[in-house]
Amino acid sequence: MSTARLSDLPPFAATQPLLFPAPPTHRPPPSISSPPNPLRLAPYNCGARWPRSPPFLRSRPPETALSTKHNDAVPNVLVTEARDRVGGNIITVEKDGYLWEEGPNSFQPSDSMLTMLVDSGLTDDLVLGDPNAPRFVLWDGKLRPVPSSPADIAFFDLMSIGGKLRAAFGALGIRPSPPPPGQEESVEEFVRRNLGDEVFERLIEPFCSGVYAGDPSKLSMKAAFGKVWNLEQNGGSIIGGAFKAIQERNRAPKTPRDPRLPKPKGQTVGSLRKGLSMLPDAISSRLGNKVKLSWKLSSISKLDKGGYTLTYETPEGLVSVLSKSVVLTIPSYVASSLLRPLSTAAADALSKFYYPPVAAVSISYPKEAIRSECLIDGELKGFGQLHPRSQGLKTLGTIYSSSLFPNRAPAGRVLLLNYIGGATNPGILSQTESELVEAVHQDLKKVLIKPNAKDPLVLGVRVWSQAIPQFLVGHFDVLDAANAALRDTETQGLFLGGNYVSGVALGRCVEGAYDVAADVSNFLSQYAYK
Repeated sequence: MSTARLSDLPPFAATQPLLFPAPPTHRPPPSISSPPNPLRLAPYNCGARWPRSPPFLRSRPPETALSTKHNDAVPNVLVTEARDRVGGNIITVEKDGYLWEEGPNSFQPSDSMLTMLVDSGLTDDLVLGDPNAPRFVLWDGKLRPVPSSPADIAFFDLMSIGGKLRAAFGALGIRPSPPPPGQEESVEEFVRRNLGDEVFERLIEPFCSGVYAGDPSKLSMKAAFGKVWNLEQNGGSIIGGAFKAIQERNRAPKTPRDPRLPKPKGQTVGSLRKGLSMLPDAISSRLGNKVKLSWKLSSISKLDKGGYTLTYETPEGLVSVLSKSVVLTIPSYVASSLLRPLSTAAADALSKFYYPPVAAVSISYPKEAIRSECLIDGELKGFGQLHPRSQGLKTLGTIYSSSLFPNRAPAGRVLLLNYIGGATNPGILSQTESELVEAVHQDLKKVLIKPNAKDPLVLGVRVWSQAIPQFLVGHFDVLDAANAALRDTETQGLFLGGNYVSGVALGRCVEGAYDVAADVSNFLSQYAYK
């Protein structure tokens, strides 16, 4: 096996496998030779964990970063995906007048996310939900709106007067003292201590189910909701921290906002005209032959003088690629298997992250099946509803897809995306698709659909056996241990990315990917592009 010189190696091989792949099969690698145009960067996994463009684009001007005419400007990059399509767990389906998502369903329109859309040529395809649309939580058999602004807090009926007062005093700092330094709190411990039992049981617990499909008694407040956790750390209380953050923001130099970016009004969520799959498809199209599909990474090995050999199983057989840098945006358990030959300690750390199962059940009813008390001006309006575990329903929540975004269902029909499973209900893996649909249908008849409603039209049932990484207590310690172990083995140029690193929301994945992009750019700056 020949060893290529580091100066000849590709700067970046971006490698991206299946969302839920089988354990990689390790085979003896074929003979290896340095390619004519060696890679600088190899990102692996074109899924939601990668910002739809390789990190090298981060250093290019926003208006040219994804332009087709610049496709050859960075020739030494390879983006690989183990599936036969890009997008990872972003799955949009269009059929018979319906458009639905079977993975992520929307995103927060942050500036990072909007920049990605603009650079991908999708500005005109952006659709935003109504910021005034209500969000509901089921409590005591009734769907109750969640306050959308401080002015609503005094009047919403999800909490009692006593619960509201407890939350107000706690937010001001009149509450039990925080734990000693070094003792990490769960989401449940933090919220009960700061805001009281009602806020936790009626707001935060169902929110954790909706975002993480998680158990708030085990989720880390610091890792899962770091911005709120930091408020108390920096200001002595949640309100104190909020005021301090405002003061610091007002004192900080103002950075001009990119004038190309749309300006969303209010707190809302976004999607794309033909669904979220438009984003990875657009970027893949612009990157052209730099994206390889059905390339499954089977092994990574270090070269003696730096750089890596990546061995792929491809439709053409085994292919080996040399690269100076690699970014893995794959699930942690897949990264664990691939990295074990390089670092047992890193592999052991990455194997500790837990991904519970979740099923996305997309169904449709005629509008007449909706209970009259759930209609606003004769229509089902709102973002959707969340179900606290204490309320006895099996489903975690329901998104009103056809109300949230336009052209999601035929006229007179309602499209509902339901989630079931999660950390508190892993037993869904033993249920059939028909059983999952029936469970969702029975839950909806208790609160949203008329009790005599006929069975729904079933559009899709997608069961994710390992869905969302749980940011449990100790999450950052485990992640730090993995990165430290990689540093100890001198794996320079190998970067970990993905939702278990940056956060589970689509926008957080994009923001995290930009961070990794900066790290890669700094690393590769020591080599001259040829």
